Amino acid sequence: MKTSRALAYAGLVAGLFIAHGAQAQDNCPNRGDLDTMYCDADGDLVADTPTDPSKLRDPSTLVFTYTPVEDPAVYADIFSPFTKYLSECVDRKVVFYQVQSNAAEIEAMRSGRLHVGGFSTGPTNFAVNLAGAVPFAVKGDANGYQGYHLILIVRKDSPFQKMTDLKGKKVAHTSPSSNSGNMAPIALFPAEGLTPGKDYEFLYSGKHDQSVMGVNSGDYDAAAVASDVFYRMAERGQINADDFRIIYQSQKFPTSSFAYAHDLEPKFRDQMLKCFYDYRFTPEMQEAFDGADRFYPITYKNEWAIVREVAEAGGESFTRSAYDKAQKKGN
Repeated sequence: MKTSRALAYAGLVAGLFIAHGAQAQDNCPNRGDLDTMYCDADGDLVADTPTDPSKLRDPSTLVFTYTPVEDPAVYADIFSPFTKYLSECVDRKVVFYQVQSNAAEIEAMRSGRLHVGGFSTGPTNFAVNLAGAVPFAVKGDANGYQGYHLILIVRKDSPFQKMTDLKGKKVAHTSPSSNSGNMAPIALFPAEGLTPGKDYEFLYSGKHDQSVMGVNSGDYDAAAVASDVFYRMAERGQINADDFRIIYQSQKFPTSSFAYAHDLEPKFRDQMLKCFYDYRFTPEMQEAFDGADRFYPITYKNEWAIVREVAEAGGESFTRSAYDKAQKKGN
């Protein structure tokens, strides 16, 4: 049953890509890695706003979501005060759309069912190239944007003290498109003496929290996860951080991006962006997001450069063919 659902979903996505590919913009001077239905004439690495007014969208109901790094219902509650504020600020209905996977979130924006949302660090690149997403913010505070580290965790009572101890063991990655959960380990671990796919066969857990819980239960010997997710789980009491040992920590990466669909009507889009930037998180949101209190302005070209560099170092790309290959591997 699982296989048939995966095949059906793959067929749906493939059909969607083919259908939209036929609508590719003509006379585009530059696309870079963007899918054929988008254009990047100004070279900022994201899809340009359509010049044809008939292709602009001014939705009566704004659909918003957040990356499913954990249970989507958790974030529906966390963002509830914000979606209420946003509805009043843009003077239209706002709904929180719960997605169950990174692929589903990307497909929702590409198909026009999602207008703005938070994308995990790695999938942000695919969202930009395949769904026309335009990143505009990261959670942060007055001092800058919020970041996280790739960490490799093991149980504290395990015999594993260093990365090379994990050769031949069961190590969890999260999903093919994840930065900290897959692409960064592939790029960074070899320099530490542990090469994914060679020294161990990684297993996809699906989500960061599932990787953490898998190590906790003994299903995995180790897991590559995002530090912010790990510490949030500890703060919520889902795990005891003292039960784990961190045997590797990377440099800082930006956290999930917030991105809008490239074809939003500019006047409405700018109004919406001002609403995001003016908002200050509730105490509950600040607690959930490690003290962040605002949507901090960023650009994909600048702040996501390190993510793209890690991907390229690991032989990854964010084209449609790379996405299709990653989804087949993940399924």
